Amino acid sequence: MPRRPENVYPRYHAHVYFGPDTVEQARAMREQAISTGLPASIGRFHEKNVGPHPHWSYQLAFDAADYDRVIGWLDAQRQGLDVLVHGDTGDDYADHTAHAMWLGNEATLDLGMFTRPA
Repeated sequence: MPRRPENVYPRYHAHVYFGPDTVEQARAMREQAISTGLPASIGRFHEKNVGPHPHWSYQLAFDAADYDRVIGWLDAQRQGLDVLVHGDTGDDYADHTAHAMWLGNEATLDLGMFTRPA
């Protein structure tokens, strides 16, 4: 069972995953986040796999003070889309492994680009 999000880090990233069949749903969700003033920095809309992400995605960056609002909104609006939520601690490997939490289903990330701790 995927680890559910919890507010334990000062900053977060959430990556909303979608594909060809859900691209319009994801685009509408992103536009709604922007138009409602969700307290997050909303990144580019990628219709290709980017970084460690095994699906198309867009990112939201937010602080712990806005955690409940952003996570609550994402959970209510995702309508079956999967969302990776992780701490933004500066340790990319840990952020995408030990700090990874999920709304929906967990996906296997491509961690090969990250330096693993010695």
